[in-house]
Amino acid sequence: MSSPTAFQITVGTGAQSREIAVEQRPGGAPGLFWLNGFRSVMSGAKAMTLDAMGAERGWAVTRFDYSGHGVSGGDFDHGTISRWLEEAEAVLATTSGPQIVCGSSMGGWIALLLARLQLHKGTPLKGLVLIAPATDATVRIAARMTPDQQRDLDTLGYYERDSAYGDGFYRYTRGLIEDGANHLLFGSVIETGCPVHILQGGLDPDVPPAHAQKLLSHILHDPVTYTLIPDGDHRLSREEDLERLRAAVLAMI
Repeated sequence: MSSPTAFQITVGTGAQSREIAVEQRPGGAPGLFWLNGFRSVMSGAKAMTLDAMGAERGWAVTRFDYSGHGVSGGDFDHGTISRWLEEAEAVLATTSGPQIVCGSSMGGWIALLLARLQLHKGTPLKGLVLIAPATDATVRIAARMTPDQQRDLDTLGYYERDSAYGDGFYRYTRGLIEDGANHLLFGSVIETGCPVHILQGGLDPDVPPAHAQKLLSHILHDPVTYTLIPDGDHRLSREEDLERLRAAVLAMI
């Protein structure tokens, strides 16, 4: 059984340069490529489930932390969808062979953007597995702001909201929200160039089922499987949820 190799790549130049931490398990194709959600890291339960699958079956697996997350460099307050997408594209370039990209929450949005980029390059992904995909999340973030949060955003350039998951305050910056407008997908057909499987919790307060169903209505040219987990939350990290993730990946392969 091979072990993951840890390394860093530099993304950006000059003042935009940051060191991105990557863990890559060597193996056969198709490779599994993981994209974290907002404030999540590459050592989380879903990411490590994919790594364990790679170890068991001899598949390559790639995980990384966005800048400002986990063990990567960079300032979290500088984080934007543009910045994190650039990092995802740079890490994907270190892989070889067809890739199944699995993205959770914000990582699901970035996965869709990455699929579009790869399709335009003529190198489409092998597949997408999206867990509670937060497509166009910055629109929803802005719409849910309270008057006090809007005041903080206007005066401080950010606002904070206590996490529902017991891991402290989440900070949302003006740069993140404004940059998100450059990457909105709803309103036109979403082209992925590959099969898509969406895993969605029925009790998800952050990305509700209606949001996933809206995504379904925009993917018109690619085969989509939609799995609703009636008692599932946003994170979908229970053992039964992780088993559904494993099954979705196996079905892609």
